[in-house]
Amino acid sequence: MKNLAVIPARSGSKGLKDKNIKELCGKPLLAYSIAAAQKSKIFDKIHVSTDSEIYKKIAVEYGADVPFLRTAEMSSDIATTWDAMKYVINEYRKCGEVFDTITVLQPTSPLRNEEDIQGAYKFFCEKNASMISSVCEMEHSPLWSNVLPQDLSMENFEDEEVAFLPRQQLPTYYRENGAIYILKTHHLFSQKNLYKENCYAYIMDQLHSVDIDQELDFLVVEVLMKQYNHQNER
Repeated sequence: MKNLAVIPARSGSKGLKDKNIKELCGKPLLAYSIAAAQKSKIFDKIHVSTDSEIYKKIAVEYGADVPFLRTAEMSSDIATTWDAMKYVINEYRKCGEVFDTITVLQPTSPLRNEEDIQGAYKFFCEKNASMISSVCEMEHSPLWSNVLPQDLSMENFEDEEVAFLPRQQLPTYYRENGAIYILKTHHLFSQKNLYKENCYAYIMDQLHSVDIDQELDFLVVEVLMKQYNHQNER
């Protein structure tokens, strides 16, 4: 199979300015996903999908292939990640390159490493899946959460059937962590709901699932990275 990795990194993040190229432990954020993809040795091409010449220059410096930029339409708030991925596949087809699979590696998951990608790809092949999505166990059970009314009353907040159960007796809930998506390209173009047919969850640990969305997340990941490097140097 011919495999394409895509790191979606549009500019203009509203929550944290230029988040995808913000420096983290000496490197721009997107560089960690490029490096993990390279070390996995799975991909024929590693593409950074961006609308920015500045981002493109940084991505190319770290070894990514960026022969084209996203259009303004593909970088708008109404364009989905999957719209952007279809655009990438079609642009490569125009260049004469056809891929059997596309793997989406969001740059906001810098602790996801090559072993995670290799494990996900192996699972994808074993299942003969049309798609896999990485997940991790939720930090807190949603059974202990609820919406609040306008007056903030907690009268109906707790479900009495589970409110006093020990955590160990609650079912395990998982969430998509956004770190890895692997799809057959024909599945991307043929299905409206990508999760409905032959899609499986690939379970990752919580440490490698940390997602960067705000400044606090950067600080947390910096501490984790420094600790991890320190342990590896022992």
